[in-house]
Amino acid sequence: MPALAEIVKYALTANIFLLVVQLGTRASFDEATSFFRNLFRPPASLFRAVLAMNFVVPLAAAALALTFNIHPAVKIALVAMSISPVPPLVPGKQLRFGGRASYVYGLLVAVSLVAIFTVPLSVELLGRLFGRDAHMNFFEISWLLARTVLLPLSIGMALRAFAPKRIARASERIARVCNSLLIVGLAPIFWKAAPDMWSLVGNGTVLSIAALAFAAMAAGHWIGGPNEQDRTALGIFAAVRHPGVALAIAKDNWPADRLIPAAILLFSLVTFATTTLYGRYRLKRYSVPESLTSVPPPPR
Repeated sequence: MPALAEIVKYALTANIFLLVVQLGTRASFDEATSFFRNLFRPPASLFRAVLAMNFVVPLAAAALALTFNIHPAVKIALVAMSISPVPPLVPGKQLRFGGRASYVYGLLVAVSLVAIFTVPLSVELLGRLFGRDAHMNFFEISWLLARTVLLPLSIGMALRAFAPKRIARASERIARVCNSLLIVGLAPIFWKAAPDMWSLVGNGTVLSIAALAFAAMAAGHWIGGPNEQDRTALGIFAAVRHPGVALAIAKDNWPADRLIPAAILLFSLVTFATTTLYGRYRLKRYSVPESLTSVPPPPR
């Protein structure tokens, strides 16, 4: 069984890597670097994103953890997820809900690079909040984000640049297969964690997670700037966080507490549901032309 668990783990990691590569085949270099090329131009999109994601949301998580009498594992999960960066698969969801490709891809790259510096500092503050010495190594977070976000995204963009026609034909097929395999790979993980997740339900746990998700979406929505599609995208970015980073924080600082990973998985489920409802509502209310919601075909 341990060998089988390792096989599932590595297969799931490889599958997510391929999904991010496929996502990268839909992005151009100009889109991925748009935030840095327009760093000092209005409407200061990167500043707005950092303000919403790295200040407002962690403050809301800390307030919930200090105010409500919820399980300590849930408190740690709330704060750990709030200081984690964006998971690499979120842009696909944002594009389906009308996000502009240049904004979505540019923000993914920008906040991932910013997180290399903000996450270790935030973990130190997390430790102080819970009265213990907590840390995350700068090189650990750098390598984690490089292998899960920046490297596969770069590979996908390079494939699009060098073989656009072949990649365009294969991209959607790869996405369908990988999404199916992702569900198959995640099922045993959630099944194994289900008893611990269920033990956390009650005493305001789900309510507190949902409250943080709505606070995050509200922060991204109101700080996101004048463009309605960008506000939707930032709302989703602010709420959905990288569970791999949060799990790494928990493993480094609370390795014996098995309920923290369960709380992180529960957080992921609740935020997936709430952001899906939010995205559908926003797409229905602010419908946009197909040219804005679809990814442009690769150059001939």
